[in-house]
Amino acid sequence: MKEIVLDTETTGISVKEGHRIVELGCIELDNLIPTKKKFHCYLNPERKVSEKAFEVHGYTDEFLSKQNKFANIKDEFLSFIKNKRLIIHNADFDIAHINNELLLCGENKIDNEIVDTLKLARDKFPGSQVSLDALCKRYRIDNSKRTKHTALIDCELLAKVYINLIDQKEPTLDFKNKEEEVSKLKTGKVIYSTKVIKPSPEELKNHQIYLKTSLKKNFY
Repeated sequence: MKEIVLDTETTGISVKEGHRIVELGCIELDNLIPTKKKFHCYLNPERKVSEKAFEVHGYTDEFLSKQNKFANIKDEFLSFIKNKRLIIHNADFDIAHINNELLLCGENKIDNEIVDTLKLARDKFPGSQVSLDALCKRYRIDNSKRTKHTALIDCELLAKVYINLIDQKEPTLDFKNKEEEVSKLKTGKVIYSTKVIKPSPEELKNHQIYLKTSLKKNFY
Protein backbone atom coordinates (compact mmCIF):
# COMPACT_ATOMS: atom_id res chain seq x y z
CA MET A 1 0.00 0.00 0.00
CA LYS A 2 1.29 3.44 -0.91
CA GLU A 3 1.31 6.17 1.71
CA ILE A 4 2.59 9.73 1.83
CA VAL A 5 4.47 11.14 4.82
CA LEU A 6 3.69 14.85 4.75
CA ASP A 7 4.89 17.95 6.58
CA THR A 8 4.49 21.70 6.19
CA GLU A 9 6.18 24.82 7.51
CA THR A 10 4.13 28.00 7.76
CA THR A 11 4.25 31.73 8.49
CA GLY A 12 2.46 31.13 11.80
CA ILE A 13 0.02 28.92 13.64
CA SER A 14 -3.53 29.90 12.73
CA VAL A 15 -5.13 30.07 9.28
CA LYS A 16 -7.79 32.30 10.89
CA GLU A 17 -5.06 34.91 11.32
CA GLY A 18 -4.15 34.61 7.64
CA HIS A 19 -1.07 32.44 8.01
CA ARG A 20 0.12 30.53 4.96
CA ILE A 21 2.36 27.61 3.97
CA VAL A 22 6.01 28.38 3.19
CA GLU A 23 7.29 24.84 2.67
CA LEU A 24 5.64 21.57 1.68
CA GLY A 25 7.37 18.20 1.82
CA CYS A 26 6.18 14.69 0.97
CA ILE A 27 7.86 11.29 0.92
CA GLU A 28 6.19 8.23 -0.60
CA LEU A 29 6.16 4.88 1.19
CA ASP A 30 5.33 1.62 -0.54
CA ASN A 31 4.45 -1.05 2.03
CA LEU A 32 6.30 1.05 4.61
CA ILE A 33 9.47 1.25 2.51
CA PRO A 34 10.46 4.73 1.25
CA THR A 35 10.50 4.96 -2.53
CA LYS A 36 12.56 7.48 -4.47
CA LYS A 37 9.48 9.60 -5.09
CA LYS A 38 9.42 12.89 -3.19
CA PHE A 39 7.57 16.15 -3.53
CA HIS A 40 9.13 19.29 -2.11
CA CYS A 41 8.80 23.01 -2.63
CA TYR A 42 9.24 26.35 -0.92
CA LEU A 43 6.33 28.71 -1.32
CA ASN A 44 5.73 32.44 -1.49
CA PRO A 45 3.12 33.02 1.25
CA GLU A 46 2.41 36.56 0.04
CA ARG A 47 2.74 37.81 3.60
CA LYS A 48 5.41 38.20 6.27
CA VAL A 49 6.68 35.34 8.42
CA SER A 50 5.95 35.75 12.13
CA GLU A 51 8.91 35.99 14.51
CA LYS A 52 8.03 32.71 16.22
CA ALA A 53 7.75 30.87 12.90
CA PHE A 54 11.09 32.30 11.76
CA GLU A 55 12.70 30.94 14.93
CA VAL A 56 11.34 27.50 14.04
CA HIS A 57 12.31 27.20 10.37
CA GLY A 58 14.54 30.19 9.59
CA TYR A 59 13.05 31.09 6.19
CA THR A 60 13.27 34.83 5.52
CA ASP A 61 10.68 36.97 3.77
CA GLU A 62 13.24 37.82 1.08
CA PHE A 63 13.96 34.15 0.34
CA LEU A 64 10.28 33.19 0.25
CA SER A 65 9.29 36.12 -1.97
CA LYS A 66 11.27 34.49 -4.81
CA GLN A 67 9.46 31.14 -4.60
CA ASN A 68 6.42 29.76 -6.40
CA LYS A 69 2.93 30.48 -5.15
CA PHE A 70 0.77 27.56 -4.04
CA ALA A 71 -1.51 27.99 -7.03
CA ASN A 72 1.42 27.18 -9.32
CA ILE A 73 2.20 23.82 -7.68
CA LYS A 74 -1.23 22.66 -6.51
CA ASP A 75 -1.93 20.37 -9.47
CA GLU A 76 1.39 18.57 -9.13
CA PHE A 77 0.89 18.26 -5.38
CA LEU A 78 -2.66 16.91 -5.68
CA SER A 79 -1.51 14.41 -8.29
CA PHE A 80 1.30 13.24 -6.00
CA ILE A 81 -1.00 12.51 -3.05
CA LYS A 82 -3.99 11.25 -5.04
CA ASN A 83 -5.60 8.10 -3.56
CA LYS A 84 -2.83 7.68 -0.99
CA ARG A 85 -3.05 7.62 2.78
CA LEU A 86 -1.40 10.63 4.42
CA ILE A 87 0.87 10.18 7.45
CA ILE A 88 1.15 13.44 9.40
CA HIS A 89 2.29 14.43 12.89
CA ASN A 90 -0.38 16.73 14.32
CA ALA A 91 -2.50 16.37 11.21
CA ASP A 92 -5.11 18.96 12.20
CA PHE A 93 -2.51 21.71 11.81
CA ASP A 94 -1.15 20.67 8.40
CA ILE A 95 -4.51 19.74 6.91
CA ALA A 96 -6.05 23.05 8.00
CA HIS A 97 -3.28 24.94 6.19
CA ILE A 98 -3.43 22.75 3.08
CA ASN A 99 -7.20 23.05 2.82
CA ASN A 100 -6.93 26.81 3.31
CA GLU A 101 -4.48 27.06 0.41
CA LEU A 102 -6.79 24.96 -1.77
CA LEU A 103 -9.77 27.12 -0.80
CA LEU A 104 -7.86 30.24 -1.81
CA CYS A 105 -7.28 28.62 -5.21
CA GLY A 106 -10.93 27.66 -5.62
CA GLU A 107 -10.24 23.95 -5.09
CA ASN A 108 -12.04 21.41 -2.91
CA LYS A 109 -10.60 20.15 0.36
CA ILE A 110 -8.53 16.98 0.22
CA ASP A 111 -10.41 13.78 1.07
CA ASN A 112 -7.48 11.43 1.63
CA GLU A 113 -7.44 8.94 4.48
CA ILE A 114 -5.25 10.43 7.21
CA VAL A 115 -3.18 8.84 9.99
CA ASP A 116 -2.19 11.27 12.72
CA THR A 117 1.00 9.96 14.35
CA LEU A 118 0.52 12.41 17.21
CA LYS A 119 -2.71 10.64 18.17
CA LEU A 120 -1.07 7.24 17.71
CA ALA A 121 1.74 8.27 20.05
CA ARG A 122 -0.64 9.69 22.67
CA ASP A 123 -2.61 6.43 22.69
CA LYS A 124 0.54 4.35 22.93
CA PHE A 125 2.40 6.49 25.48
CA PRO A 126 -0.24 8.31 27.56
CA GLY A 127 1.22 11.09 29.67
CA SER A 128 4.59 11.01 27.89
CA GLN A 129 6.21 13.57 25.59
CA VAL A 130 5.14 12.79 22.03
CA SER A 131 6.80 15.52 19.98
CA LEU A 132 8.76 14.33 16.94
CA ASP A 133 12.04 14.90 18.79
CA ALA A 134 10.79 12.99 21.85
CA LEU A 135 9.70 10.04 19.69
CA CYS A 136 13.03 10.02 17.86
CA LYS A 137 14.76 9.81 21.24
CA ARG A 138 12.45 7.03 22.42
CA TYR A 139 13.10 4.95 19.29
CA ARG A 140 16.81 5.89 19.08
CA ILE A 141 16.40 7.57 15.70
CA ASP A 142 19.22 9.97 14.83
CA ASN A 143 17.72 13.46 14.51
CA SER A 144 20.99 15.40 14.74
CA LYS A 145 20.31 16.99 11.31
CA ARG A 146 17.18 18.61 12.70
CA THR A 147 18.75 21.88 13.84
CA LYS A 148 15.76 23.68 12.28
CA HIS A 149 12.32 22.41 11.32
CA THR A 150 12.44 21.62 7.61
CA ALA A 151 9.72 19.70 5.83
CA LEU A 152 11.77 16.96 4.14
CA ILE A 153 13.98 16.20 7.14
CA ASP A 154 10.88 16.03 9.32
CA CYS A 155 9.26 13.67 6.79
CA GLU A 156 12.27 11.36 6.82
CA LEU A 157 12.25 11.23 10.62
CA LEU A 158 8.49 10.79 10.80
CA ALA A 159 8.61 7.86 8.37
CA LYS A 160 10.92 6.03 10.80
CA VAL A 161 8.83 7.01 13.82
CA TYR A 162 5.63 5.86 12.09
CA ILE A 163 7.04 2.41 11.34
CA ASN A 164 7.99 2.03 15.00
CA LEU A 165 4.64 3.33 16.25
CA ILE A 166 2.73 0.66 14.36
CA ASP A 167 5.13 -2.05 15.58
CA GLN A 168 6.49 -3.03 12.19
CA LYS A 169 10.18 -3.08 13.12
CA GLU A 170 10.53 -6.61 14.38
CA PRO A 171 13.70 -8.68 14.99
CA THR A 172 14.60 -11.56 12.73
CA LEU A 173 16.21 -14.53 14.43
CA ASP A 174 18.43 -16.11 11.81
CA PHE A 175 20.59 -19.04 12.99
CA LYS A 176 21.90 -20.32 9.67
CA ASN A 177 24.43 -23.16 9.49
CA LYS A 178 26.52 -23.19 6.31
CA GLU A 179 26.61 -27.00 6.25
CA GLU A 180 22.92 -27.56 6.82
CA GLU A 181 19.77 -26.21 5.25
CA VAL A 182 17.70 -24.48 7.88
CA SER A 183 13.96 -24.60 7.51
CA LYS A 184 12.11 -21.59 8.87
CA LEU A 185 8.69 -21.05 10.26
CA LYS A 186 7.31 -17.54 9.90
CA THR A 187 5.13 -16.69 12.87
CA GLY A 188 3.69 -13.20 12.75
CA LYS A 189 6.46 -10.72 12.04
CA VAL A 190 9.32 -12.71 13.56
CA ILE A 191 11.10 -15.50 11.70
CA TYR A 192 12.16 -18.35 13.97
CA SER A 193 14.64 -21.10 13.12
CA THR A 194 13.42 -24.72 13.43
CA LYS A 195 16.94 -26.18 13.40
CA VAL A 196 17.67 -28.65 16.26
CA ILE A 197 21.06 -28.09 17.86
CA LYS A 198 22.46 -31.35 19.33
CA PRO A 199 24.90 -31.31 22.29
CA SER A 200 28.39 -32.75 21.85
CA PRO A 201 29.49 -35.95 23.72
CA GLU A 202 31.58 -33.80 26.07
CA GLU A 203 28.60 -31.55 26.82
CA LEU A 204 26.45 -34.63 27.57
CA LYS A 205 29.13 -35.99 29.91
CA ASN A 206 29.39 -32.69 31.79
CA HIS A 207 25.62 -32.53 32.04
CA GLN A 208 25.45 -36.00 33.60
CA ILE A 209 28.09 -35.03 36.16
CA TYR A 210 26.14 -31.87 36.99
CA LEU A 211 22.91 -33.87 37.48
CA LYS A 212 24.56 -36.35 39.84
CA THR A 213 26.13 -33.55 41.90
CA SER A 214 22.84 -31.65 42.02
CA LEU A 215 20.87 -34.76 43.11
CA LYS A 216 23.30 -35.48 45.95
CA LYS A 217 23.03 -31.93 47.25
CA ASN A 218 19.24 -32.02 47.16
CA PHE A 219 19.07 -35.47 48.76
CA TYR A 220 21.33 -34.62 51.69
